[in-house]
Amino acid sequence: MPDRLRTRELAAEFIRKGDPLGWFEALYQEAERGDGTVPWADQEPNARLIEFWKAHSLETAGKRALVVGSGFGDDAEQLAAWGFKTSGFDISKTAIEATRKRYPETRVEYVVADMFQPPAGWLRAFDFVLEIYTVQALPANLRPGAIEKIAQFVAPGGRLLVIARGRAEDEPERQGPPWPVTREELDGFRRAGLAEESFEDYAEPEPPWVRRFRALYRRP
Repeated sequence: MPDRLRTRELAAEFIRKGDPLGWFEALYQEAERGDGTVPWADQEPNARLIEFWKAHSLETAGKRALVVGSGFGDDAEQLAAWGFKTSGFDISKTAIEATRKRYPETRVEYVVADMFQPPAGWLRAFDFVLEIYTVQALPANLRPGAIEKIAQFVAPGGRLLVIARGRAEDEPERQGPPWPVTREELDGFRRAGLAEESFEDYAEPEPPWVRRFRALYRRP
């Protein structure tokens, strides 16, 4: 079965059961057993993150970073390599355990956590927060709250980088996940107290030419 089709089946099943986040752990468990794969796990840092960093690298010395939905750890390890004191969290215990096995000598702090009930010490605690593809993996009724919670991780003067699939305001929401987000939805980060420093709306340079949003925010 194609990976994305299985992902959508799992998501629909858990949403019907009233557990819209439970499918993440189920998906990672299937991957751990060898019964499937995680569609967004590229086994390397996100290419759009690398591209951004080459053009807009930030100060990392003495700075703390947080990766939202850290998965198998590729992006978190990259931030640590750039010099951040990095934490990564995922709601999936299996994902975190697999990451620790994958990087036994890691300097990253990996934590099992729910973004809707995060550790209290994370409130406005991070100089750089990275959110790639997590918001778009949530049904519409959860996305505003997730955006507000993610914004709360950003320290005064800190920045948040968001990379997501995008869609027009008048474009119907398709079956997901992923559920491409609108710019109006991402404006929730501004409503949560962050200032938008840049916003890119572009298509991938190679097929299937997916539309992406890449936005950088800062807490004044």
